[in-house]
Amino acid sequence: MLPSLKCIRIAARAAAGMALGTQIAFAQQSSTRSHWLNSPASRVEALAVLQTLNANLLSNASATLTLDRWCAAHKLAPEGSKIVAQRVRGQDKPADDHIRELLTVGPGELIAYRHVRLVCGDRVLSEADNWYLPAKLTAAMNHALKTSDIAFGRAVQALNFTRTNLSAKLLWSPLSEGWDIDGLVAHETSSPSLQPFLLEHRAVLKLRDGTPFSAVVESYTDNVLDFPVPRLLSR
Repeated sequence: MLPSLKCIRIAARAAAGMALGTQIAFAQQSSTRSHWLNSPASRVEALAVLQTLNANLLSNASATLTLDRWCAAHKLAPEGSKIVAQRVRGQDKPADDHIRELLTVGPGELIAYRHVRLVCGDRVLSEADNWYLPAKLTAAMNHALKTSDIAFGRAVQALNFTRTNLSAKLLWSPLSEGWDIDGLVAHETSSPSLQPFLLEHRAVLKLRDGTPFSAVVESYTDNVLDFPVPRLLSR
């Protein structure tokens, strides 16, 4: 009985330690994010960073490879980490007429669906809905997409595909509308926390001959800003 009681106490202490560690990590992470909103200057920086990410995503065919570089540059995960796709199952969205129109296929053509969270280290950087045409991919690509956590952009990278952006929407702005004309108002020195999703992109991926093979909706999370606020340097 005594050895069992001792084991229980040890396990309880370990669990308490893990819980405390989690609370500290969460508090540090929340603190890092809140610093983006502590002053007008940091809000302008947040907007600049968001628009930099926005431009990077819009100017590159693969969101996966862009997030690889973003994660590495901002040290959001241990060195060498790559984007992996966490499959979200049970939330399938059958292709509607609009998706079929984007992919230029009729009602009889098979369209596969993948809902994933793109993760670097322990941070979810985006969620994506992806409707794609298995017939346009190789057998190896289809197998990898069905059986592994590989991100779509990495799985089909050999296709040397292009991207046609349909829309890019800022879901949250650190500054009020008209700030560039009216200036920053007092309430912008303290504000609610960042929204869960900051950017939304819609795009179609195409083969080199212009044939569409994938339609995506990508929502980028507040974790893309989960690094220390840049220091303003005077020169």
